[in-house]
Amino acid sequence: MLKFACISPHPPIILPSVGSKEDRKQVKKTIENLEFLGKKLSGAEPDAIIISSPHPDWGFNVPLRFLAQGFKGEIQSILIGLESPRFYYEEGKKVYNSKFNPSTTLRIDGERGRTIKIQNSKFAIIASGDLSHCLKSDGPYGFNPDGPKFDKDLIEALQKKDIKKILKLDDLYPEAAECGLRSFCFLLGILEASKMNWQPEILSYEGPFGVGYLVANFKLQ
Repeated sequence: MLKFACISPHPPIILPSVGSKEDRKQVKKTIENLEFLGKKLSGAEPDAIIISSPHPDWGFNVPLRFLAQGFKGEIQSILIGLESPRFYYEEGKKVYNSKFNPSTTLRIDGERGRTIKIQNSKFAIIASGDLSHCLKSDGPYGFNPDGPKFDKDLIEALQKKDIKKILKLDDLYPEAAECGLRSFCFLLGILEASKMNWQPEILSYEGPFGVGYLVANFKLQ
């Protein structure tokens, strides 16, 4: 049974070993809400954590540092990127790499949701990913108007549970330079497959460095 679900950003700069105190002050809400979700995840007492990410390394390490530090159960790593699709095992952890578009990812991962429910009596899902990387001229990819439009529409669509709109965002804003959409669709596919009553809760959104950091909880019934 799905016990916990959330969206987590994964900027290395929020790690004390990487970002300065001043850097971390600029994303204070992001850090505080990730720590808040870490307490919720711990209270859910899952047997397994499934984390999806478009990147290896920090894509998994950053959210796990805040959300599941010290977790002793099973962790499945799902790599959802733009490389050639492959399926393999790495250090005993399942890794799935998908090149599929958001709609296909949602459908396929909806099927995975049924399998996960059978395999794990209690599990949590963390959808790791950042929003647009072109919110500011001094950001990683400079400024592109698709960036803030993508972030605004994604957040509004999540609040309304408008999955059809979310699946169109890739085509509506092709220059948004996002990295998390497929990871989020992985989570949404499993939520839909669970047949649970789920409600998104936007905890915070920040973008001081030109990249959108969204922290969202999903209330489950």
